[in-house]
Amino acid sequence: MEPSPCLTEARITREAKRVLRRLCEHDTFLLISGRAEQAVVFKTVVSGKPTRLANFPREVAEAFALKEWIAGDSVGDVGKYHITTTGRAALKRMLAEERRTRDAVTTPFQEQHKVFGERIVKTHDGTGHESLRFNLAESPLTLLARKKDRSGAVYLPPELLEAGERLRADFESAQLGPRVAQNWDRFMTSGASNGWSTGAEGSTAARERVSKALAALGPGLGDIALRVCCFLEGMEKAEKRLGWSARSGKVVLKIALQRLAIHYGITLPEAEERAG
Repeated sequence: MEPSPCLTEARITREAKRVLRRLCEHDTFLLISGRAEQAVVFKTVVSGKPTRLANFPREVAEAFALKEWIAGDSVGDVGKYHITTTGRAALKRMLAEERRTRDAVTTPFQEQHKVFGERIVKTHDGTGHESLRFNLAESPLTLLARKKDRSGAVYLPPELLEAGERLRADFESAQLGPRVAQNWDRFMTSGASNGWSTGAEGSTAARERVSKALAALGPGLGDIALRVCCFLEGMEKAEKRLGWSARSGKVVLKIALQRLAIHYGITLPEAEERAG
């Protein structure tokens, strides 16, 4: 595979921070086809039904392979790839480099042995913003999905996990993170088709889908879905930021995911009534 000679290291690094982070998660893989201009990241949320998480130019994926950040096998014209140990180490160094100005003691090579990413989120009292670190390999949603309820059944069935992952995929495709953190109230009240603008960043279609999903949820449900699914905030921190009582967040989140599943057409409205 030979990437385009005009492909810059800056562009490769920019895409790597986004794509390799998703490939660090469990049950994710990358498909590259010689017939398609875009490579696509998938995650097996529901058995036999992979969910699309991200897409990016094929030439960038080819550059990843040349750097040995990804490896896999080809079947015909399609290659299925996973992140390598080299890719994980490179990603951690990139993320550490971003934090270097805030922590002059820790070096990028020390940070490569940690498995954390970082997001900027609004403080619970709305007076400012702060850095939130999260596990690259496990999102709060997938951790919660493995928990059991009193009957022994999983707390979040696959369709609810799929709904949360779909919201996150659109959120990240739209590249909304920093701007939503700064203008969250405006985003929730106006929406992408009602004056919200991020300039040239992200995908307009993805912004529209995020806006419609959050509008369908409304305040409260939209807040917890955004914090846990998109900002990857842990449940306890999300409850604290929202001023909610302990252990109430996961109940509200489950309701939000049920509504999202209906919004996306994954489940029917009567399914939510039976779950309630």
